[in-house]
Amino acid sequence: MQNFRNYYEILGVARDASSEEIKKVYRRLARQYHPDLNPGNKEAEEKFKDIGEAYEILSDTNKRSQYDQFSRFWNQRGFNRAKAARSESFKSWNSRSSNNRSFSEDVDFGQFKDFNSFVDQLLGRRREVKVGIAATERSRLSVNSSDQFRPGTTKTIYTVSPSANPKNVEAQLTLPLEKAYLGGRERIRLEDGRSLEVDMPPGMISGQRVRLKGQGIAGGDLYLKITLAPHSFFNLEGFDVVCRLPVTPSEAVLGGQIEVPTLDGLVKMSVPPGVASGQKLRLAGKGFPTDNGRRGDQLVEIEIVIPKNISQPERELYEKLLKIQSSNPRLDLLL
Repeated sequence: MQNFRNYYEILGVARDASSEEIKKVYRRLARQYHPDLNPGNKEAEEKFKDIGEAYEILSDTNKRSQYDQFSRFWNQRGFNRAKAARSESFKSWNSRSSNNRSFSEDVDFGQFKDFNSFVDQLLGRRREVKVGIAATERSRLSVNSSDQFRPGTTKTIYTVSPSANPKNVEAQLTLPLEKAYLGGRERIRLEDGRSLEVDMPPGMISGQRVRLKGQGIAGGDLYLKITLAPHSFFNLEGFDVVCRLPVTPSEAVLGGQIEVPTLDGLVKMSVPPGVASGQKLRLAGKGFPTDNGRRGDQLVEIEIVIPKNISQPERELYEKLLKIQSSNPRLDLLL
């Protein structure tokens, strides 16, 4: 069939791959082929677009089901055979709507002249629609393929002067650390009144630039320069995430399993007995995605916190411990 694309092959996953597996593979490929990391590489740019389109469909249960139904229709009938094959309908397992476009239970896949026509209707998009830069325009620009995240609240402002010639402009975009790590849709508002919804790739770091084609002055490009907002717990050093973990004196002396926040949620970390304040422990693979598809680490710096207010039973235990303890950290000072 004309233009048919096997999205499972594009992502390199099996047809029965889980949503989590598809998401994991997409994140790795999206970063590997992102245009900002492959400047001037047209092949990588086209690969990036294919990956994005594949993920937008396979990550959505209804779209994926519709795509699978269509694939079976194509394999069984083709689009270069008799007209009767073009008029036959196949039942979809579920009624659904996408972007205000509905597929009824009886879907006539033969109505689509090629694969692109089917995908356009599935995604609710129209081809060859020129995006202007009117003050009240609302646009949806795909810097990366769609991921199901709610738009953020980040605002970016830039100053431009009237010009008849296309001109590129740059704007600052500040992202929360979690948003930069996960990627997804981010809404920004520009000085000229436009509201843009941008699909950000996962693993963005400070200093990276995202190009919005045709959204500058008079058809020029708009470049968003990424800055990560300070986080109350995490710091990013290269691709490693660094944090300070408070522990009690008893936890430091005895060691054991302690829960540690990460960008993926809470994980348990083994703290060795006698750990010291300032000592750093490593959680492998819990940092940001790297250029080669791997991930950095999370470095956990131990901070022993002395309680200021203790209960009477605790005080009695500390007093008992003081009498029987064998260690003396000032022994060398007394010699």
